Amino acid sequence: MASKYKIIAQILKEDVMTHRNEGDYKLDTEKELCERFGVSRETIRRALGELLEEGLIKSRQGSGYYVPGINSEYLKQIAVIVTFEDEYIFPTVLHDMQSVLNQHGYTIKIYPTLNRVSAEREILQGLLMHPVGGIIAEGSKTALPNPNEDLYLELTKKGVPIVFFQGISRNLQKSIPYIVDDNYGGGYTLATYLMNKGYRRLGGIFKSDDIQGIDRYSGMMHSIRDRGYALPDRSICWFDTEQYATVVHDNSEILNDFLKERLNHCDAIICYNDEIAYNLIKLLKTKGRNVPDDIAIVSFDNSYYSRICPVPITSMWHSNQRMGLETANSLLALIKGKKNTSKALPWELIVRNSG
Repeated sequence: MASKYKIIAQILKEDVMTHRNEGDYKLDTEKELCERFGVSRETIRRALGELLEEGLIKSRQGSGYYVPGINSEYLKQIAVIVTFEDEYIFPTVLHDMQSVLNQHGYTIKIYPTLNRVSAEREILQGLLMHPVGGIIAEGSKTALPNPNEDLYLELTKKGVPIVFFQGISRNLQKSIPYIVDDNYGGGYTLATYLMNKGYRRLGGIFKSDDIQGIDRYSGMMHSIRDRGYALPDRSICWFDTEQYATVVHDNSEILNDFLKERLNHCDAIICYNDEIAYNLIKLLKTKGRNVPDDIAIVSFDNSYYSRICPVPITSMWHSNQRMGLETANSLLALIKGKKNTSKALPWELIVRNSG
């Protein structure tokens, strides 16, 4: 069980979050805090000492303790850290975030990392020097150990509300709230759907350095295992961020090698996203292979790629809950000092002609 001063310190931190946007807000005196919590002055001083050490409050001799106000230039600005701002699904997510935050008087500034932890670290160091009203972050290379976890935690200690979206590294999931897709559930659903249609030899193309790819692969493999079918180790193609551009190129060497070496082991393929599925279907057509007669192709995102493809793609999408809206509302709740919980948004299967 936590010590009394630790419990009081946590309550006071929540008070700080509530009043951090009010300029130099004065906390209750030590005597008032003793009466409020029914503890000794020593216990209160230990709790306040923790907040002082984390830079959440400042002490003024003869005056008391204050929550230092943030420079008004930054108060109403939200930093949105993204991997790629031109990614095909991002404009919709950004539009939804902006529409919610603008209604509450906030502006946003985009910080792209190109999914590089070095760029992410530079951005976070800048935000530590110039704190903003809040941060929405898409973590970089979330499937790998992230050396920037220390900076995210330091920002939260300074009272900056943070919500992750799309992906978050495992080590931060207990410390910072997040809004993500239920990628494990999505992979499980797609594999189950294919097997229910009679497909038995499933393959997959997944991203290796983002947690979304790992979870989608995991869901697929567990579904296959639960049905008692052979696990398709030989029929899995992995790519990372640096290889992505070559995967979605018309003459993709990675996709060509995959089809040449592993296609004979598959009668259906689950793709990491619609863009890959789109290019894979076009490539199959050049090789005289028909979708879905020769092989089924299914995917994630239900983007415009799934609709403009020569063979419309069976894909997963969000029906009523959209990532941008959920993330923006989650951050607003934190800014207002409310406790927030993480959420995995469920997918819905949209069946088209590809499988």
